[in-house]
Amino acid sequence: MTATQHGTVYMVGAGPGSLDLLTLRAHALISSASCLLHDDLVSAEVLSLAASNALVLNVGKRCGKKTITQEQINAWMIQYALAGHSVVRLKSGDPLLFGRAAEEIDALTAAKIPFEVVPGVSTGFAAAALAGLPLTGRITNSRVLFATRHLAAGATSGLAGITPEVTLVLYMPGKDYASIQSELIANGWPPETRCVVASALGAASQQIESCSLRDLPGIPTLPSPVVMMFFPGGA
Repeated sequence: MTATQHGTVYMVGAGPGSLDLLTLRAHALISSASCLLHDDLVSAEVLSLAASNALVLNVGKRCGKKTITQEQINAWMIQYALAGHSVVRLKSGDPLLFGRAAEEIDALTAAKIPFEVVPGVSTGFAAAALAGLPLTGRITNSRVLFATRHLAAGATSGLAGITPEVTLVLYMPGKDYASIQSELIANGWPPETRCVVASALGAASQQIESCSLRDLPGIPTLPSPVVMMFFPGGA
C-alpha cells in the first residue's frame, strides 16, 4: 500500500526486547516515525530509538488493566495517520501473533488508511533459541502449536484439546502453573514432559527455568513477559 495525502501506519514487531534481535526494517521505521503507539512489553532499549521530536504513547494493556481501550488505539492510529504522521504501531515479538492485529487491520482497512506489517522475532522462537532446544525434530515431532491462556471473556481455555503430539509454545500463561500442569496432564501429556519457562528474554533480568511437567508447580513464578514451551518425548 502507498500513502498519498495522509500517513501510513506501520505495524512493527519489536522482537523479544534486545536491539540486536530487531530487524533492520523495524529499526529504520522506529527511528524515523513521527508517532509511535507502543505496547507495554516493548523494551526501553527499543523505544530509545525513537526520534527526540516523535510523539510516543504507551497504549499497553497488561494483566487485565485496560486504561486504554482497543477502540481508542484504533482511533489514534487513524487520527494520526490522517494528520500526516508516519505512525508506528509497535508490538513486542511479532505483530501478527497474539497482538490484536486483526482488530487493528480491520479498523485501518475500514478507514482506508494505508498500512504495512513488519514482522518481528517472536518470543517463542527467541526462547527456543536461547534455551538451545529445537522446536521440531524428524523423529520426535513435526508440528508446533502456538497458544495463549490470555483470552477474551467467555472464550474456551487456550489449552483445551491440546494433546502431546506437538511442541507447545504457550504465550501469556499467567501465574497459576499448577492449573496448566493439571490441564495438560488431563489432555494426556506425560508428567515427564520437558518444560521450559522463560522470562524477560534479551534483558538483563532474563530468566530461563527447565523442569518436567510434574515439577512445574514447584518452580518460581517468573515475572512477565513469560513464555512456556512443552516438548514431546520427555525431559
